[in-house]
Amino acid sequence: MSARVLLVDDDESFRLILQKALVADSFVVSMLASGAEISTRLKSVPPDILVMSSDLPGVPGIEVCREVRLNPLLSRLPIILLVPGGGEELHLAALAAGADDCLVKPITPVELAIRVKNLLRRVNPALLDHMLKVGDLTLDREAHRVHRQRREVKLGPKEFKLLEFLMRTPGRVYSRTELKASIWGDDTTVDERAIDVHIARLRKVINLGKADEVIRTVRGAGYALGDF
Repeated sequence: MSARVLLVDDDESFRLILQKALVADSFVVSMLASGAEISTRLKSVPPDILVMSSDLPGVPGIEVCREVRLNPLLSRLPIILLVPGGGEELHLAALAAGADDCLVKPITPVELAIRVKNLLRRVNPALLDHMLKVGDLTLDREAHRVHRQRREVKLGPKEFKLLEFLMRTPGRVYSRTELKASIWGDDTTVDERAIDVHIARLRKVINLGKADEVIRTVRGAGYALGDF
């Protein structure tokens, strides 16, 4: 699995501990420190699930939750809120604001990883399904194998992740920024132009020497897994 998690908390050490557990379960994790940054991030690179503390600086997590539920484009985004211990009223307020799940701090990293998987399994099981199929292209997440027209295609780790991301939503156009975030997360040392290099490598292998391009370029917008 490589579902994308946006993790928001103002305690850096706490964030890093939770990130480590989620990455160990093969999630792609992006992190923010305040509620004020969430809205912009959700618009630019929507995650598959949002995990945030209720008491964030800037905009509280509960308020962010309400705003998300009012946005038609994000209303179905799975949300887990982390609330301080002993705050029963806050726990109820989090659920009333539209949170799908609520965890009381302190929490164990393992429990959070389990809750994230359980919630995704309930609302979007395809993200956890180990097999993806688009046209004559199949990808096995668990075995890390790709086949096209029953022929195995050998891919490097970055190309594999890139293809997996595109196969989740065939036909949708993704910008270089979105594709970069899907593979490298918040790593600012990677140039977005690196995506062009990986796309070129990926195309060369999965096109099987044919003229048809499985991955199409949309000028000024980005790349998409085309209909084939």
